[in-house]
Amino acid sequence: MTDAATIANRYIETWNEADTIRRHTLIANGWAENANYIDPLMRGEGREEISGLISAVQERFPGHAFTLIGQPDGHADRIRFSWRLGAQNGPCIAQGTDFAVVDEQGRLLSVTGFLDQVAA
Repeated sequence: MTDAATIANRYIETWNEADTIRRHTLIANGWAENANYIDPLMRGEGREEISGLISAVQERFPGHAFTLIGQPDGHADRIRFSWRLGAQNGPCIAQGTDFAVVDEQGRLLSVTGFLDQVAA
């Protein structure tokens, strides 16, 4: 399996990619075809829906980006990492921890996101 840090960085890069074509390429390379994503606010099944979720977050929070917090870790086919969402040099509007299951090639099969902190 690809190491947890590489997978988490690729995941964050995908959430930050505003260009639809490049994002689709990142998703095609980093997510299994039948991957799923769920957090307390949204859910997506398959690459197209996941790309749509990412697009919706970018539209809702223009000028904001995700960054990793700390060091991702993992064992077997599971990884865990934390992130923050905020404007460059601005306050953090959300922080969370995601848990993912990956296949042998390091592609995401499922991601479950938890919101640890959300600004009012």
